[in-house]
Amino acid sequence: MDKQTISSLAKKYYPEILAIRRRLHQYPELSFKEHETQAYIRNILNDWGLNPREIAGTGLYVDLEGIGDGPYLVLRADIDALPIEEKTDLPFISQHPEVMHACGHDIHASSLLGTIRILKDIQDKFPGRIRCLFQPGEELLPGGAEIILKSGLLDNPKPDYIIGQHVFPELPAGQVGFRSGQYMASTDEIYIEVTGTGGHAAMPDNLVDPVLIASHLVVSLQQIVSRKAPSHVPTVLSFGKFDARGATNIIPEKAFLEGTFRTMDEKWRSRALKEIESLVNGMALSMGGKAECNIVNGYPALVNDKYLTGRLTQAASEYLGGNMVAELELRMTGEDFARYSQIIPASFYRLGTGFPDRSINYPVHHSRFEVNEEALITGMGLMAFFAVDIMTAG
Repeated sequence: MDKQTISSLAKKYYPEILAIRRRLHQYPELSFKEHETQAYIRNILNDWGLNPREIAGTGLYVDLEGIGDGPYLVLRADIDALPIEEKTDLPFISQHPEVMHACGHDIHASSLLGTIRILKDIQDKFPGRIRCLFQPGEELLPGGAEIILKSGLLDNPKPDYIIGQHVFPELPAGQVGFRSGQYMASTDEIYIEVTGTGGHAAMPDNLVDPVLIASHLVVSLQQIVSRKAPSHVPTVLSFGKFDARGATNIIPEKAFLEGTFRTMDEKWRSRALKEIESLVNGMALSMGGKAECNIVNGYPALVNDKYLTGRLTQAASEYLGGNMVAELELRMTGEDFARYSQIIPASFYRLGTGFPDRSINYPVHHSRFEVNEEALITGMGLMAFFAVDIMTAG
């Protein structure tokens, strides 16, 4: 397929997709509560003469059937928002208090709609099946990807490939980024409850101090990273919450820690979580107290298929020009697209959404996060180009 044809279609449909993006941004919904978002996307697809179907409660998917047999490709976008009060001055600011599309999922969803719009126009130019998936609940465990996989939607047959894109304010609009192989970390949550006896702070010899025990745990647990993690495996252990609720002269009975463990290797991940639990229990007992360690398994590490990512990188260079394609660094953030990457050849790439003329491009998950909306032209056109390239590969 001529790249000029797809590029022209992307520009043609940009005003329509821009309006859709702004409507999605105005009415964000939290994970697994995307009822209005689902209805809005369904109505759009119905108006385009397509037949969307529900999945995972508040998600949708729609199939585009090409001419004859060919590959089976899935294009995925997430649709949920975050519990953040928006502080931008946009004319289409969120109308839902303390809910905001601060991670760009409105861009992901509208961009995929734009891709569908383009592909529908050229549906007779490629073989096979393209399944377009609007996934709910990426931001909340267990994540919508796990629910979709358990539903059997991507079984019998299993897709040949799955592709996802994500906004990236670190790159200006018009550019994209890729990384082959390991890309994003697993994400596990750690909740520790330390129990002592509590009492008067002036008489520490008469009590077991859970604050002291918890303090030792925060420091000592770092040994798992510094002394037990394989030197070649990126690993992060951080605690963001320490809650004791005592007072200047009161040692409480309990102290609580909450943190996250992230790494790139599944075997080390499994071993490390056992090491964490063992150290927590052993240290608390050695200091006269006790501890309960609850580990909530999150998303696995995200690994981009080398063949598919190489092909997309080459196609992006052809479509945009090689100077518009960047190589990404490893990230210790997580993404539930990783669940797909464990079982389907997958590639998760970044869509530049930055403003080149601004001194500050606020990051995702920030109350002032904004996107350069011209990125939609690149997002929907490039994904359509990827789809046709894969479907027509010899």
